[in-house]
Amino acid sequence: MDQRRLILFLVFSFSLVMLWEGWIKHNNPQPAPQATAAAGAAATANADGSVPTPSASLGAGQSAVPGEQAATAAAPRVVVETDLLRAEVSALGGDIVRLELKQHRASGEADANFVLLDDGTTRHQYAAQSGLIGEGLPTHKTLFTLPASELSLKDGEDRVVLRLQAPEQNGLQVTKVMSFQRGSYLIDVAYEIRNGSDQAITPHAYFQLTRDGNPAEQVEAFGVTTFTGPAVFTDAGKFQKVHFEDIRDGDAKFVKTASDGWVAMVQHYFVSAWLPEQGTQREYFARSLGNNLYSAGLIMPVAAIAPGAEASVGTRLYAGPQEQDKLEGIAPGLDLVVDYGWLTVIAAPLFWVLSWFHSLTGNWGWAIILVTVAIKAVFFPLSAASYKSMAKMRVLGPRLQRMKELYGNDKAKMQQEMMNLYRTEKINPLGGCLPILVQIPVFIALYWVLLGSVEMRHAPWLGWIQDLSAKDPYFILPVIMGASMLIQMKLNPTPPDPIQAKVMMAMPIIFTFMFLWFPSGLVLYWVVNNVLSIAQQWQITRMIESGKAAGKSA
Repeated sequence: MDQRRLILFLVFSFSLVMLWEGWIKHNNPQPAPQATAAAGAAATANADGSVPTPSASLGAGQSAVPGEQAATAAAPRVVVETDLLRAEVSALGGDIVRLELKQHRASGEADANFVLLDDGTTRHQYAAQSGLIGEGLPTHKTLFTLPASELSLKDGEDRVVLRLQAPEQNGLQVTKVMSFQRGSYLIDVAYEIRNGSDQAITPHAYFQLTRDGNPAEQVEAFGVTTFTGPAVFTDAGKFQKVHFEDIRDGDAKFVKTASDGWVAMVQHYFVSAWLPEQGTQREYFARSLGNNLYSAGLIMPVAAIAPGAEASVGTRLYAGPQEQDKLEGIAPGLDLVVDYGWLTVIAAPLFWVLSWFHSLTGNWGWAIILVTVAIKAVFFPLSAASYKSMAKMRVLGPRLQRMKELYGNDKAKMQQEMMNLYRTEKINPLGGCLPILVQIPVFIALYWVLLGSVEMRHAPWLGWIQDLSAKDPYFILPVIMGASMLIQMKLNPTPPDPIQAKVMMAMPIIFTFMFLWFPSGLVLYWVVNNVLSIAQQWQITRMIESGKAAGKSA
C-alpha cells in the first residue's frame, strides 16, 4: 500500500512542479537579449566564385544600423487589402513590412487585428523580404516605384496584383510582382527581368524572413516551451528547428542545399514560410544580423538571360495561422510547424478526433467535452481497475488501522501482516497505479493539443467563456475544478501517514491557484475528466462497500 501511495504522490508532485514552473516562466517578463555586432559587407562574390548569401552580402533584414531603420520607417508604403489580409508594402525593397490577419484578433484587444509581420510599431521587427543578386539588380534596399493608391480586392475578383518598378540600371529593367488571392494566406512573389544590356546575366534571387528574437505568444507546459524561430524542411533533413541562440553562436545545423522543401519563421499559433516549387535547386541560410535581429531564407538561381531576353523567378509566401487542415495541402511537411512537443505521435490523432467532434457540434468547447468523454471511455477498464483497488483499500481501512495500533512499533511485522491481508482479500496494492501511469502521456498530449492549436484561439464556448485559449475571466471553472479534486480526495482511502494525508489534501488548493491562469479550454477538460472520474469512482466504491456489507450480514 505504501508503494502505491508513493507512486501516486510522485505523480502528483511531478505534475505540480511542472505546472508551477510553467506558470512562473509564462508570467515572468523575458530578459532583454544582448545586442551583438552589426553584420553586413559589400555585395561581392566569394573567392571561389560562389554567390554569397544575401544576409551576408547585403546586410539583410531590418538592418542593425539605426540610420537604415529610420530609412525603412520613412519610406513610402502602399496598402493591399483582401478578405483575409491587410498588407503594407514598403517602397524600400518592395518588402511586406506589416501584415494584419483580419480573421484573427490581437490578444487583449477585441477590435484590433492580429499583426503577424510587424514594423516595430506593435511589438516586433518582422518582415518578408526579397531581392536579386547581381550587378545593377534591385535588392531589398532598392527604392521601388509604388502605385498611386492602395489596392483592394473588389467584389467578383479572385485576386489583386501589385506591380512595383525598380529603377533601371545598365539597361536592366526589373518589376516586382505580388499577387494576393481571395480566401487565401498565400502570396505569390515574383521578379520579371528584362535584360536590355549587351551582356548575358546569370542572377540569383533570394527570399528571406527577418525577425527579432523576442518570443511571440509563448507558452510553456510540462517543461516544454512552444518554439519561436526559423525552421527548414527538406526531404533529406525533414523538419529542422533552428534556434536563435544557435544562429547567434554559429552552431545552427540544418540542410543547406536541396531541390525541395521550404524555410519558415515559426511562432505560437502562426507561421510565415517561403515555399518554392519542388525540383528547383535552392540554398538555405540563417544568419544573425546583430541587435537581436535574425534572418532565414533561401537563394534560387535564375537561368542565364541573354541580351534583349526576358526571364522571371518567384515563389510563394504563406503568412497566416497554423490551420492544420490546410497546411499539409499547401506544401509537404508544412503541418509540422504546429508544435505539440515530444508527444506529437499521440497529440496529432487526438487533434483529428477533436476536429471531427467540432465538425459535428460547431463549437470547440463541446468538442473538448466529447473528446474527454471519449478518452474516458477508452480507458474505462483501466480506470475501473484503479478505482476497485482504491475502494477495496477504503473498505480495509479500519482493519489496517487496527494493525497499525497492534504493530506500530514493529514495521517488519506490520508489513508482513498487511501483505497477508492483501493476499487473503485478493488485492493488488499496486493495481491502481498502472492505469494512472498509462493515461498520463495521453492527458499531457491532449493538454498540448488544446494549448497549441490556433483553432482554440479566441474560440468561444458558452456564457462567460468567450476565449478557450485565455483564462476564465471570473475563475469559475478553476474553482469547480478544485472542488472536484477535493471530492476525489474524499473518495480515496485516507493515507496512514498523517503528513502524506495533509499534503494530498493540499493538492486541490494548490492546483486551483495555478489553474486560475490556465487557458479555460484546458480547465474545462480537467473539470469534465474529474466529474466523470468522480461518478465512476463513486459507483464502484458503492458497489464494493455494498457487497462487503451484504457479506457480513449473511
